[in-house]
Parts: sequence; structure tokens; C-alpha cells
Amino acid sequence: MNIFRFAGDMSHLISILILLLKIYATKSCSGISLKTQELYAIVFLARYLDLFTDFISLYNTVMKLVFIGSSLAIVWCMREHRMVRRTYDKELDTFRHYFLVGGCFVLALILHEKFTFLEVFWAFSIYLEALAILPQLVLLQRSGNVDNLTGQYVVFLGAYRALYILNWIYRYLTESHFSRWIACAAGLVQTALYADFFYYYFISVVFFMAGKSEDNTGREEKRDT
Repeated sequence: MNIFRFAGDMSHLISILILLLKIYATKSCSGISLKTQELYAIVFLARYLDLFTDFISLYNTVMKLVFIGSSLAIVWCMREHRMVRRTYDKELDTFRHYFLVGGCFVLALILHEKFTFLEVFWAFSIYLEALAILPQLVLLQRSGNVDNLTGQYVVFLGAYRALYILNWIYRYLTESHFSRWIACAAGLVQTALYADFFYYYFISVVFFMAGKSEDNTGREEKRDT
């Protein structure tokens, strides 16, 4: 554990809480990709199979259970909740995510750090997580509209990956046997996928704030006259 990993975990947790807040407060999942949420559920289920074999710490176990439980809860709400499922953008969320699942599993069978059941599924989860955000980014691009909570969700997910890259660099410099090259490479790919979204999200925020400032200035001028 180091400050970068802890900050990354908290950013990841905040992103999930933002998504749950959006769903439960508004009873809407508009702008959220079910395909991405299903991929994340698969990622966590595959990565945390060691829950049944290894105990590292209470913090580690609790965080694993939180990520598994929250991802399954989001998928359930979007599929089964009577009100939430009506707001799902099915016509826009058409990314064929099963190709990502199949491709990442084949890649994990070929490129892994050790050919064991847990290590292959760990590698699979790393590869899949790197690409899991793609359906969400495609959905946002097609809709042409990013609401505040959905945008913050993606931003905190990107921050989580960026902080984890710093975590891996720190561990590489301080641990003599650190060799998670698969996680490092996949993390760089995933962070790169967020770069385009970050740019346009930042631009949209700047224009929104500028427009709000102009409106306030206009109201003050009217009051003065």
C-alpha cells in the first residue's frame, strides 16, 4: 500500500458512488452504457477469484467485495429496476462488447505472467478493464450530450487509472521483485483512451463556465440600467 494506490482506490470508489447516486437519485440511467457496466462486472469477478484462496488484509477484502457488489448492483438496476431500465439508451449502446471479452481471454491465454488458473484470469481482467470504457465513450460520442454526473464518473475513472500508473512506477522503484508489466502496459492503453474524453470534457466545462459568467454579467448590467 502507498499513497498513489490508496488515492487510486478512492478515485475508483468515488466514480462508482457518483454512478450509483445518478441512478438512485434520478431513477435514470440515461447516458450510461450497460455494456461497459457488464464488462466491469466481469472484470471484478475474474480478478478477485483469489477471495476464496488468499487473505491479504481486511482493507483489500472489503474493497474487492465493494467493487464486485456495486458493479453487479448497477447491472441489475439497469436491467431489472422497473423505472431505471426504461431510461436505458438501448439504441445508442450497441457496441459489440462480447468481442472484447473473447479477444481479451484469448490474449490472456497467450500473454500471462504464469500459466495458472488465477494468473490467466487476472491477466484477462487487466486486458478487459483497459478496454471496458470503450462502449461508454462510444455512447457519449453518439448521444452528443454529457450530463454532469456521467462526466464526473468518467473523469474519476480516468484519475483512478492515472494514479495507478504512478503506483506501479513507485512500486517498480521501491520493490526489488515488482514485475506486473501486464498491468503497466494495459494501464497506459486505458489512460490513453480517456485522453480524448478529458480534452472535450474540459472544453465543455470551460464554455459552460464562460456562458454562465456572461449571463451573470448581463443580469448585472440590466440591474444597473
